Amino acid sequence: MKICTKTSNFQNRIYQRNWLKTTFNDSMDSMEEECGVFGIYSPNNIDTFSLAQFGMFALQHRGQEAAGVSVLKEGNIKTYKSTGLVLDVFKQIEEIEEFQGNAAIGHTRYTTAGGGSSKNIQPLYAVNYYGKPHFSIAHNGNVIETDELKEELYKEGLPFLATSDTEVILRSIQKHSDLSVQEAIQKGLKNIRGAYSVLLLTKNSLAAFRDPNGIRPLCIGKIDEETYVFSSESCALDAVGAEFIRDVEPGEIIVADKDGLHSYSLEQPSKQRICAFEYIYFARPDSNIQGKDIYDLRVESGRKLYEQSPVEADVVIGVPDSGVPSAIGFSNASGIPFEPILVKNRYMSRSFIVPSQEMRERVVNLKLNPIKDKIKGKRLVILDDSIVRGTTSKLLIKILKEAGAKEIHFRSASPPIIAPCFLGIDMPTKKDLISANMNNKELAVYLGVDSLDFLSVPNLIEIIGSTNHCFGCFTEKYPVQRNASKDEFYQKKIEY
Repeated sequence: MKICTKTSNFQNRIYQRNWLKTTFNDSMDSMEEECGVFGIYSPNNIDTFSLAQFGMFALQHRGQEAAGVSVLKEGNIKTYKSTGLVLDVFKQIEEIEEFQGNAAIGHTRYTTAGGGSSKNIQPLYAVNYYGKPHFSIAHNGNVIETDELKEELYKEGLPFLATSDTEVILRSIQKHSDLSVQEAIQKGLKNIRGAYSVLLLTKNSLAAFRDPNGIRPLCIGKIDEETYVFSSESCALDAVGAEFIRDVEPGEIIVADKDGLHSYSLEQPSKQRICAFEYIYFARPDSNIQGKDIYDLRVESGRKLYEQSPVEADVVIGVPDSGVPSAIGFSNASGIPFEPILVKNRYMSRSFIVPSQEMRERVVNLKLNPIKDKIKGKRLVILDDSIVRGTTSKLLIKILKEAGAKEIHFRSASPPIIAPCFLGIDMPTKKDLISANMNNKELAVYLGVDSLDFLSVPNLIEIIGSTNHCFGCFTEKYPVQRNASKDEFYQKKIEY
């Protein structure tokens, strides 16, 4: 098995990302993406190299630090993984024919649990008695309180080579590898708590499964009657020409093999609690999650914001890209014209290391630059997907004022974020979440805006159609509770 892990480069990227998050750059005012998983299975040989590449590229927005692919060829699994973007990693593969088989899983990585070690790049794999890969795993989410379980597995002779929560899932399943794949998953996941949408590649099948709350998304598609596709988002199905079938249900195991698709249960109490922030920010606008078109939902959030806080203004602008649909909705509801007058540099890198605060602030201009003639003397309404630390929003307001804006009214298409997430989203601690430490009036003064409002939780619930979601970062009420017994975990009633 060939594995490429550029440790020093990877650690350098992690250092730079953490530095940038606390200063000025990309995602400082937004939560970081999680991870993306993509898989394809056919009983016959297909172009797994290209199909995996296309599908993973469509999920690049969910993780940009590293990527990897495992391919099943004639009963053998081969893996290649490295730091970098999807296309960069695939360009490194010299023996393309070795990655042409009948099934594949891929992963686009954003670090959550386990830190930035190159050993944590996915897919992770387990070997059999003869040292050959027995199965390979790709995971989106975050499982919690794994120390005890990890210690038990280690004592039973299961090796731990990485530091991520994903390896705890891997070894828990490996412990039962003498059973059928669905039985190994059922038994292995009994003591796993948290968020997980997982693809498991074996020597003759591909399994997909979600945690009992379905916190992270996972869907199924098909290219033909024998070729099935699994993905974090439906946009990757479109990328490979697959037809959407349905979402994997919370607590469901789907196994694709030579006989087709088979559905099993994790045999744990299940209830839908998908992360609400998937709709607000993480998912691509051309995706559909749990029957909801993401673009339409984000436009509706803008309409709701105008109903909540009508304002007289000359122009509506959205922070590209995720703030644009809500800005269009606000414009439609208010009659105030929408203008794309914040220009985004799409080649913005995270690799700037600059010593002075003045230069750090100037980097924001490299990412977002206003068309000054369209702003000078105008009353602006600006919409963004969220406000996390508030630092980038404050710098953006400063840029707009310097461009001559007469008034600035800020609207956030998410409710105030008051609590950190421990279920797969990289987020600041509570002391760094600005809405956990300031009320709206105080925050408006800090940002230097004429008015400020956030989408309310009731309006968010109305837009996405139910309370069957995780709203933990807005309410501090999570479907998975830390330090709770297993019975408390499944029986606790969550109310919003």
